Amino acid sequence: MRKLQYLFMTLAALCFAMPAFAQSGSAVIDMAPIGVGLGMGIAAGFCGLGQGIAVGQTTGALARNPGTRAALMTFMIIGLAFIESLTLFTFAMIIIKVK
Repeated sequence: MRKLQYLFMTLAALCFAMPAFAQSGSAVIDMAPIGVGLGMGIAAGFCGLGQGIAVGQTTGALARNPGTRAALMTFMIIGLAFIESLTLFTFAMIIIKVK
């Protein structure tokens, strides 16, 4: 955990030190691609985590009661579609904001 803290502190210092120590004040640094990468990475990572949890819980429920397969599969597919739509909405918002 401590190494992860050091990594994030180093990345923050590298991102914010470049504009602070610039020689000329006229150059504007475009940080939008970094934001897009971080935003999509976070959105995709957490949506993937949510999908994994949803499928794992559904698999566990099917192992305990195989008779509920049709109902569980319907709810799981709808839930996975909603989880995936969060990533797509994030992607759309980032594209709109960048342009």
